[in-house]
Amino acid sequence: MNGEPRILTFGCRLNAFESEVMRDHARAAGLKDVVIVNTCAVTAEAERQARQAIRRARRENPDAPIIVTGCAAQIDPAAYAAMPEVSRVLGNEEKLRAESFLPGANAAIAVDDIMTVRETAPHLVEGFEGRARAFVQIQQGCDHRCTFCIIPFGRGNNRSAPLGTIVDQTRRLVEAGYREVVLTGVDITGYGADLPGQPSLGQMARRLLAQVPDLPRLRLTSVDCVEVADDEDLMRLIAEEERLMPHLHLSLQAGDDMILKRMKRRHSRNDAIEFCRRAQRLRPGIAFGADLIAGFPTESDEMFQRSLDLIEECDLAWLHVFPYSAREGTPAARMPQVAKAVRKERAAQLRAAGDQAAQRFLDAQTGREATVLVERDDSGYSEHFAPVQLTAPTPEGSLVKARIERREGMKLIAEAVRRAA
Repeated sequence: MNGEPRILTFGCRLNAFESEVMRDHARAAGLKDVVIVNTCAVTAEAERQARQAIRRARRENPDAPIIVTGCAAQIDPAAYAAMPEVSRVLGNEEKLRAESFLPGANAAIAVDDIMTVRETAPHLVEGFEGRARAFVQIQQGCDHRCTFCIIPFGRGNNRSAPLGTIVDQTRRLVEAGYREVVLTGVDITGYGADLPGQPSLGQMARRLLAQVPDLPRLRLTSVDCVEVADDEDLMRLIAEEERLMPHLHLSLQAGDDMILKRMKRRHSRNDAIEFCRRAQRLRPGIAFGADLIAGFPTESDEMFQRSLDLIEECDLAWLHVFPYSAREGTPAARMPQVAKAVRKERAAQLRAAGDQAAQRFLDAQTGREATVLVERDDSGYSEHFAPVQLTAPTPEGSLVKARIERREGMKLIAEAVRRAA
């Protein structure tokens, strides 16, 4: 190792943010040759990959302490503590405390009951290694109980960060040179329900943009279409605020009403379609991404076809597809299961349809001008979250106007025209 904490991050953007918090804590505590594995529990495959990474980290760093944390460690700390490669296990709340990394903090397992946590502590991060975009945590946990999801048991109930903390974090990142901030959390459309006055996500975003006028780009992570549709402040921002990126990633999961009901989702198929049409009217050209689960228990061929059809009906451009993974302790795990081979085949069909939709979206950008945030190797992302490769060397972290020349595979090729304002 190089004398720096090594962080292996799995899963969501919130984990990416929290990995930077832990990096700062480990540095401040003088932990140089340490490996921290920040796990995910969203699927059994995510846990398998984490265990594999732990074993590989031990082979590559035979003398380094290995600390395991994240959702998988929170839910089943004993299983990770039993791995011979693991030195310590920290819970999702404990991993964010500076004292957890100080000399003398040697308990093999430090994991408390996440359901007893009532607040989200502020954590100011100076920057993000290897990224031009920065993440700002606005909330933790989730008050909903979808039948397939184990994450509330790893993250606890919804708790929101105060606006002042979010503004301070964002302002500091902008002063450090970041041109785009991504608001992240477990259920960001649940933001504010636990705060005085119950401010909505839209109210918070509007105030944030007003108080940090030098922030060029604000992006949202995964949102619930029903909760967003009822947030008139956010809908006005979509319509009127150019600094709010025209790209929404929707937590849809399925396109069949019966499956949505069995998932205990809060929206119907028609809710999703109507929301996308409304957003398109307010912000022509807006891009949608979505999470979709293939092969949820009891899903028939006809039910699956409705999920497949939803890609076109909602004009989805970017898909995250997951074959259903039974999580012990969830209601869906006790429902009649779809054969694994069928789940795998349906996931492949969704991904293929998603690739075709993405290609159509990218083809439609040809000849247009895009604003590209350059991340590395002269490539970055447009305001619609389309991957763009620039034809000439361009400094990392810069925001440039670029003319789209063509699509190559799943990436746009563009010529930088000028620096963006």
